Amino acid sequence: MKKFLNSTDDFLKESLQGFGAAHKDIISCHYNPNIITRSKATKKGKVVIISGGGSGHEPMHGGFVGYGMLDAACPGFVFSSPSPDQMIAASEKVEGGAGILFIVKNYSGDIMNFQMASEMITGASETVLINDDVAVEDSSYTTGRRGVAATVIVEKIVGSLAETGGSLKECKILGDKVNRNSGSMGVAFSSCTVPAAGKPTFKLGPDEMEFGVGIHGEPGRRRDKVQPAQEITNELLGAIIEDLKLENNGEILLFVNGMGGTPLTELYLLYDNAKKTLDNKNIKIARSLVGNYCTSLEMQGASLTITKLDQELKKHWDSPVHTAAMRWGL
Repeated sequence: MKKFLNSTDDFLKESLQGFGAAHKDIISCHYNPNIITRSKATKKGKVVIISGGGSGHEPMHGGFVGYGMLDAACPGFVFSSPSPDQMIAASEKVEGGAGILFIVKNYSGDIMNFQMASEMITGASETVLINDDVAVEDSSYTTGRRGVAATVIVEKIVGSLAETGGSLKECKILGDKVNRNSGSMGVAFSSCTVPAAGKPTFKLGPDEMEFGVGIHGEPGRRRDKVQPAQEITNELLGAIIEDLKLENNGEILLFVNGMGGTPLTELYLLYDNAKKTLDNKNIKIARSLVGNYCTSLEMQGASLTITKLDQELKKHWDSPVHTAAMRWGL
């Protein structure tokens, strides 16, 4: 295992210390338990948006704490759910009097711990459950579809509504709408190595890929020989389009997401391939995002996410945001 590492026990803490120091104008990191909050206090009367999950998916979620997105994030150990104590501490730190919306990916540990926290905090709370992965219905981590890259889209759009005075109920409804209108699917050319494990999560041959892989390295639809990028793109898009029942002339947001080990040159190639396919189907890309936003440590691979858009979703996607990993409009 080759990683920038001093000790596996200190890996997360040292990473958070570096993150906090690098972006102290935007976020603050707190320890025992580990939470990330905005550097400036949440304004009173604002619905608070809190998300979290295992580390190793950076910049999700801590990189999205800031104006227009999250108020706090709870980073668990690598690929491990955060504890209820973290969610409770985050809630107490940022609560603004208008309720708390938890954005939770559909993994059994995340669901259980966020549910426990919501029952223990004072004040109103709601949960948006993300389950956008169209690859498989069940995996070792969850029952039902996994929550993957569309989490980024939900956090941005719902964060905008909360920033502009939306109520807790309105934020919950909008979050569910974005999730319902989103589909994702990924492919991996290599595994990643969890520091504590010291070896790859799974093995792929030099000419193999895992089609429909999960963001923790969970198996996908099948293992196959590496194919040309256009063929991979067509299959990913085909599964998503079928799931979302996309129609001609429909407007979408296309999100090409890297898993951590794929260079931007390849991600933009995938975007070009996807645009060709979507143009042929008369599906209009009205908004786009390309980059490493929902990663799996150093995994070589990528995912495609499509979100069906309307005027409401476009407005909140376009609104100002200022976080460590996403910023525009300010």
